[in-house]
Amino acid sequence: MGNHTLKLAAGYLVICLIWGSTWLFIKIGLESLPPLLSVGIRFFIAGLIFLAIIKIRQIEIQHDALSLKLFAYMAVFSYSIPFSLVYWGELYVESGLASILFAVFPFFVFIFSWILIPEEKPGLFQFIGIILGFAGIIIIFSENIHLDFSSGMYGMAAIVFSSLMQSSVAVIVKKYGQHLNRISMNLYPVLFSGIILIFVSLTVEDMSKARFDYNALMSVLFLSVFGTIVTFTIYYWLLQRINVVLLSLSAFITPIIAVLLGYFIADEFLSFRVLIGSLMVLLGIISANTKGILKLLR
Repeated sequence: MGNHTLKLAAGYLVICLIWGSTWLFIKIGLESLPPLLSVGIRFFIAGLIFLAIIKIRQIEIQHDALSLKLFAYMAVFSYSIPFSLVYWGELYVESGLASILFAVFPFFVFIFSWILIPEEKPGLFQFIGIILGFAGIIIIFSENIHLDFSSGMYGMAAIVFSSLMQSSVAVIVKKYGQHLNRISMNLYPVLFSGIILIFVSLTVEDMSKARFDYNALMSVLFLSVFGTIVTFTIYYWLLQRINVVLLSLSAFITPIIAVLLGYFIADEFLSFRVLIGSLMVLLGIISANTKGILKLLR
């Protein structure tokens, strides 16, 4: 295994480990701060750090028309809306289950890459994987599908919809963003999202219950530095170097990490039905990407 392959593997492992833990840190932060304020502060701090890094390292920020369009698309569909949905969803969904629901990400990536990158053609394993994965999601959702449409169901739907939006960004950046710098490309989307979400939060959220205590500080700082700066820098570096569907496989590793953290640290419980559905989701993701996994193991 060459040095370049080792770097790719190390980067892949890092984003899996960190993203697997972010679900729990989001849950911890929500005990003290409302969702939009929590994610807004996270991105605002991360944006300022990105700006400092860019200034210190004198990194150029692309301002051509295509780059600006990509920045705008990322700001809306990779950060502002999807992360707001994830944070809001975790008010009603345990962190482990939230990470499992988000694990439909590779399926959406596969569909978008098939549409936008024609050389990505589906095969039998991909078809079986999609059937298994969505059957698993139906099983997970079935516990909360009632005529009264409980908040739990809305929370789960929000997380799945977030996955859908972020998958489109991954494929679009893969196709059109090869020229972007992996650090500077995040500055405008992250900083803009932070400012907008803080403003919206102060307008619509109840600030009377907001507490800037240890949990809030720990959550925001960890998610700003590790959950945003480190992970997205590595993620977009990997995106420019490996297949987008293969990269999306990280979404089936993060639920395992998130569930273990939720069980051992937060005393979270997952029912047998959810565990069976989760297993089907993970098996579906593995099946849908069999060729990519075999290539990686050679």
